[in-house]
Amino acid sequence: MISRRKFLNYSAAFGALAATPQINTDFLFSPAMAQASRPITFLSAENITGNWDPTAHTTLSQTNIEGFVMGYLTRAPMTPEKPDEVVYELATSITEIDAHRLEIKLREGVTFHDGKPFTAADVKATFEYGAGADRPKQVYPGTTDTFAVTTPDDYTVIIDTSKGGFGASLFIFLASYLPILSADDVAQGPSGPLSQRLNGTGPFRFVEQRGNDTVMEAFDGYFKGKATVPGVTFSFVGDGTTRMLSLMSGQADIIERLEPEQAETLEAEAGIVIKRQVSVENKYLWFRCSKAPFDNPLVRRAACHAIDRDMIMEIMGSAGHASSNFVSPIKFGYTDLANYPKYDPEECQRLLAEAGYPNGEGLPELEYITSTGFYPKTKEYGEIITALMQEQGFPVTLNVMEVAAWNERLYDRPGGGPGHMVDCGWSTGSPEPDLVLRSHFHSSSKRICGIEDPEIDAALDEERNAPSLEARKTSLQSNLMPMLADKVPALSLFTSVLMHGMRENLAGLIMYPDGQIDASQASFS
Repeated sequence: MISRRKFLNYSAAFGALAATPQINTDFLFSPAMAQASRPITFLSAENITGNWDPTAHTTLSQTNIEGFVMGYLTRAPMTPEKPDEVVYELATSITEIDAHRLEIKLREGVTFHDGKPFTAADVKATFEYGAGADRPKQVYPGTTDTFAVTTPDDYTVIIDTSKGGFGASLFIFLASYLPILSADDVAQGPSGPLSQRLNGTGPFRFVEQRGNDTVMEAFDGYFKGKATVPGVTFSFVGDGTTRMLSLMSGQADIIERLEPEQAETLEAEAGIVIKRQVSVENKYLWFRCSKAPFDNPLVRRAACHAIDRDMIMEIMGSAGHASSNFVSPIKFGYTDLANYPKYDPEECQRLLAEAGYPNGEGLPELEYITSTGFYPKTKEYGEIITALMQEQGFPVTLNVMEVAAWNERLYDRPGGGPGHMVDCGWSTGSPEPDLVLRSHFHSSSKRICGIEDPEIDAALDEERNAPSLEARKTSLQSNLMPMLADKVPALSLFTSVLMHGMRENLAGLIMYPDGQIDASQASFS
């Protein structure tokens, strides 16, 4: 086990691997920020893709923007005590008719930002478009070959999953995830208005993109009443120190992804408060299962037993929450897994020998890709993971990248994606665990790890096809999740604690555990 002194030595040795980014404090904020009624300025840690279609990306910054602009059938505040709680928004009720049919009743009198009324046709179009095999987000448990959507009237939607054989209860939680699109926009295809701008039913409408600034203004026709603040400006600022200094100087109202030390600094500042929340996001070390040596589960398990997650939690401090599963504790079906890999150097060496790599001999050079400036402490705990694995014979090199470069190398590709291990979190604003588990570990949806395993596929299908939520929970906890802990296509390191710094005089915000914010009732005092 690495001692505290060795830990400090490893940190110092790896400290030169990534240069400290240059801080840019040249911001173009309006003097009107001194006024009581002014737009909210949010500084984001992640850049946007430029394609505004909500089904065309998995980028958290754009998902957060969608939270201001778009409408959802339900919202999911999610707490460990009530992981399956939902709050109705565009839906007024969701009822299980039977195991394969779900009835959704919709709110009347809602309009899109382009003036068109919201009806059942929009929900049908959204569900069918979002389930397309060509959609990168891959939200639903199958394509439209596996479920049908009918609209008996303008404010009733029936989901029928009997074609696919899976329970309709899946759509209860999925309703909290994909924002509702306009049927007219969907009809024009993915290269039409969907990709060019957001058109929602939420409290703020999309105005324009000005460089790194996404400009939104209060929507006069919002069904809950026009927002108090006139708008929101959502700006990408990649450097965490710059974001913190901007909040301290009054140039920003909210900043995200605080480092623990930054939170401590800001708590001592007058006029600033810190919001902490156990999130839906887990942080993972993803193995490229699509190529050697991590196509071998013995090598993956050996790597997991080389990693001391308690040491990582020390580094994370208040920014991390210990968990032992592949989904967050506020996701449906979570349980602490008894067989989840623990730090065990002897077991690591036994597995390496069984895999044909005694003491790591014969392993290829391994690249571990991580980012800096977005997730807290990735470089610091990346150095520790690298050192721990090297200690067991894994020839690992840590590659610390700026967010944009890391994003380009994130996903798997035919023949194996860049590198051998990738650090990345995954956050979905719904209690539905399939949005993580099926999205990453089913062979039909190879995102980051590229795993192809018939046994995992069968276990995913078993829990998806369960006739009720209770049966799904049993299948998740007794079959799928323990199987993943044995095969470890990725190692979930911890659950993120979202930490936002914000101006004390900004009241009325509702912050969701996926990073989205309801600012419809926000105001400055």
